[in-house]
Amino acid sequence: MKRIKVAVAGAGRIGKIHIENIFERFPRVELALVADQSPEAETYIKGKGLNYANGFDAIVGNSEIDAVIICSPTDTHANFVEQAAKAGKHIFCEKPLDLSLDQVVKTLQVVEESKVKLMLGFNRRFDPNFLKIKSMVADGKIGDPQILKITSRDPGPPPVSYVKVSGGLFMDMAIHDFDMARYIMGKEVVEVYARGAVLVDKAIGEAGDIDTALTTLTFADGTMANIDNCRKAVYGYDQRLEAFGSKGMVKVDNNFPDNHQYYSDAGVHGSLPLNFFLERYTTSYLNEMNAFFQSIQNGSDLPVTGNDALEAMKIALAALKSVKENRPVKVEEIV
Repeated sequence: MKRIKVAVAGAGRIGKIHIENIFERFPRVELALVADQSPEAETYIKGKGLNYANGFDAIVGNSEIDAVIICSPTDTHANFVEQAAKAGKHIFCEKPLDLSLDQVVKTLQVVEESKVKLMLGFNRRFDPNFLKIKSMVADGKIGDPQILKITSRDPGPPPVSYVKVSGGLFMDMAIHDFDMARYIMGKEVVEVYARGAVLVDKAIGEAGDIDTALTTLTFADGTMANIDNCRKAVYGYDQRLEAFGSKGMVKVDNNFPDNHQYYSDAGVHGSLPLNFFLERYTTSYLNEMNAFFQSIQNGSDLPVTGNDALEAMKIALAALKSVKENRPVKVEEIV
């Protein structure tokens, strides 16, 4: 089997996860180059004995590189994807592809014309717990799926400086849950009704965003999903999912660092959930990258495509429109 040569663009916290995984867990993948413009990243990259570049041109100009993993800031994603596609390189890109729907459509067209693979980083699809629910729903264990419930709450809000450029709660945070709803149910969303509020930090509202939301998705067959998001849960990173159907129900709870329970006259106590996404989704980051490399090596279909990113983005934009206009919004309105 051919040894894949890959490059990584961006050595921030997500980039480092992928760099470490490739470096340590994929012997048939060669990490040929890492590009990042920050001095801290340069120190980190060279400290691992890896080839460093301070610009994306070094990646697209290297004919030996088969694939690129894009973990750079959001406003670079579409441009980097298009450059990589035109250079004939397969692409893994962290979400979102862009904050503009028109730009996303344009970029996906470039990818299609270039006939390269593009996978988006919706890593929650690869979490072992959620994969179990997906397989049980697909195998008919709960009968006809009727209601999906997703809880996704962060342990604390991001800096306001990040909020201002993130695209907002729906585009930055809830978009993972919108993708999971489509993935678990195996159906397309036709209508979105969302309510949002600023209940955590008024500075988030002053930045033009919300920090708390409830969203109801209606699928083409009338079944539904309910998603609740909040930027702050004082007890940790809250990630739960429940699928209910005509024959039963399946659910997964939070992951914990251990499963001890302490009993005393003050009550029963245990550990808080894992602190944040870097810890909670460690395995899923590894699994998604394995799926990307296998697709390149085996010629198999990608498990997450550019169209999945487009559909999740439409739902996010419909949710935002629903909050602003206080009404249900048809996904077909988002063009």
